[in-house]
Amino acid sequence: MNLFKKDNLKLGLVLGLFAPLAGLVIIKFVKPEFRGISFSEFFDLFINTNSLLTSIGSLSLLANVILFTIYVNTHRDHTAKGIFLVTLIYGICILVLKVFN
Repeated sequence: MNLFKKDNLKLGLVLGLFAPLAGLVIIKFVKPEFRGISFSEFFDLFINTNSLLTSIGSLSLLANVILFTIYVNTHRDHTAKGIFLVTLIYGICILVLKVFN
């Protein structure tokens, strides 16, 4: 687990970008109602449905919360800052999408 020993902002930004996407993939394959559709159909449904945007968006950002907690508790604050910054950006994007949907 050499990845958890590094402490830099770029690593935090990269982890913060990809963890919610991994969360979306996991949600798509775990929830039975999304198993029969393609990932592009799932993503389109996610972006265009306000209730899904809130619930699935929050669940996918939970991946960043877990990473952020790990890096804060191990005193790797620069990486935690990157994760937090990207989480804020994702959150703002979700709010903007909800307003304009």
